Amino acid sequence: MIEFTAAPATLPPGDRIYAIGDIHGCLDRLVALHETIAEDIADRPAERTFLVHLGDYVDRGADSAQVVDWLINQPPVPADEIVNLMGNHEHMMLSAVVGIDKEASGQWLTNGGADSLLSWGISRTVPPAEWAARIPRPHLFFLRDLKISRVIGPYLFVHAGIRPGVPLAQQSRQDMLWIREPFLSSKADHGAVVVHGHTPKREPVVLPNRIAIDTGAVLGGSLTCVVLEEDKLGFLQA
Repeated sequence: MIEFTAAPATLPPGDRIYAIGDIHGCLDRLVALHETIAEDIADRPAERTFLVHLGDYVDRGADSAQVVDWLINQPPVPADEIVNLMGNHEHMMLSAVVGIDKEASGQWLTNGGADSLLSWGISRTVPPAEWAARIPRPHLFFLRDLKISRVIGPYLFVHAGIRPGVPLAQQSRQDMLWIREPFLSSKADHGAVVVHGHTPKREPVVLPNRIAIDTGAVLGGSLTCVVLEEDKLGFLQA
């Protein structure tokens, strides 16, 4: 049973959104959370349901490749639309694997990339120039084609956040993938309630202008899903 409280915005009647925070290779938690969401939809049908993943599927955890494969093959959630957003860790990985930036491989490795490579069966002794050839092309295409943001009703879903004072249509890709301050401390009305991950906290954060749901699954915390419907919200965790 989900315990609902007041949400900072109101969705149209019949709409429901499930949004999941940073996964970081924690396949077992993701599978468990998807099963819980599927059960909730079965128990409480809605006219239109959305499942949103807020990025950071890879790095640090043991099962990055397996998480990507799971998402490609569609989780067993009967949502009307599944939205997969890019996180800064996918951004780092793509920069490293494509090899345009010679410093990207080192940055990625020091931020959990070595764990991701191992999940694809790639030793750290393999030179970066060979990484792309050893990762399945469908996995690379999935990562390349991830969306940066998505607006659903009064909510903006994005990995990291946005730049306060900049219109939503003019937000930069860099900020939406990487920003912390001045976004986190801003009390401004952003024109939408921003639902994001990227900055881990022990518990979800609900404020008038944003909802943060990275609760550090790979750091010993939980994998969190916020459930948004009508003028209320609740949480599922695994």
